[in-house]
Amino acid sequence: MFPLWVLTGAGLALWKPETATWFQPGWIPYFLGLIMLSMGLTLSIEDFSRVIKLPKSILLGVGLQYLLMPGLGYALALAFKLPIDFVIGLVLVACCPGGTASNVVCFIAKTHVALSVSLTTCSTILAVFLTPLLTTWWIESISLELTGLKIDVDTMGLFLKTLKVVILPVLIGVFLNHYFNHEVKKVEAYTPFLAVLSIVFIIDFILAAKKDAILEIGSALICAVVLLHLLGFLLGYILSRLLRFNEKDAQTVSIEVGMQNSGLATELARSNFSSYGLATVPGAISALTHCILGSIAAGLCRWRNAPTKK
Repeated sequence: MFPLWVLTGAGLALWKPETATWFQPGWIPYFLGLIMLSMGLTLSIEDFSRVIKLPKSILLGVGLQYLLMPGLGYALALAFKLPIDFVIGLVLVACCPGGTASNVVCFIAKTHVALSVSLTTCSTILAVFLTPLLTTWWIESISLELTGLKIDVDTMGLFLKTLKVVILPVLIGVFLNHYFNHEVKKVEAYTPFLAVLSIVFIIDFILAAKKDAILEIGSALICAVVLLHLLGFLLGYILSRLLRFNEKDAQTVSIEVGMQNSGLATELARSNFSSYGLATVPGAISALTHCILGSIAAGLCRWRNAPTKK
C-alpha cells in the first residue's frame, strides 16, 4: 500500500494544495525522527553482528551507496542543466543513506532481508560522517562548475542535523527493542503505518508548497531523479552479478542502492540551505519515485524468485 498512499497524497497535494499545506515545515524533523525510530524498533543487537558475517556484500552495497550514487547525482545535475536549488537537492538525495522502505521492499521481493537490514544500518550510521562530507564536496564542486561561484556549505551543521534526526532516534529504537522487547512487540505492527504516514505528510507538504515551481520547471528535475534511482537499481544489480554475487544478494544490493533516504535529504535541504527555497523539492520527488520503482522491483524479484513448478 506504500506506493498507493504516496501517489494518492501527491496527486491531492498538486490538485488541491490545501489538503497538505496544514502541515508545518517545523514538524519535518520530528516526523523524520519518527520514521527513524520505527526503523530502530525493528533492529536488535544481533543485526549489527551480521556485518561481520557479510563483509563482501556490505562493502559493495555501502561502497555503491556513497561512491556510485553521488557521482550519478553530479553527472545528472550537469547533464540536465538544473537550477542551483535543484542541484543542491539532487546531490543531497544522492549522498544520503539507503531508505528504510528498502527493507520492506526486500521482504516483499523475497530477497535477502538480513543483508538489507545490515546495509541500511551500516549506511545510516556512516551517514553521520559521509553525508555531510560528500554533500559539501559535491555541491562546492558543482556550483563552481555551473556558476563560477562556490557555495559555502555548513558541514558541521549537516553533521549535527544528521546525528540528531537519524542516529539518535535509531539508537533509541534499538535500546527500547533490547530492554523493553515485550512492550515493543505490542506496538511493532503499527510502526510501519506511522512511518508511511510520516513520509507521506512530508512529501505532500513540499509538493503543495512548491507546486508552481514544479509545474513550471519540474520536467528536467523529474527526469534526473528518475534516472538517478533507475541507474542505482540497474548498476547495483549488474555490478553485484559481475562480482559473482548470488541472485538474491544481487537483487538486495540493487534495491538498497536504488532507494535513498529522501526524507533525510528533504530535512537537510530545509534546515541547511534555507536560502535556496526549492532545494527541498528533489527529496519529495525522489521519495515518490523510489517508492514506485521499488514496488516494480519487488514485483519483478518476487516473480523471478518464485519456485518453478515441475
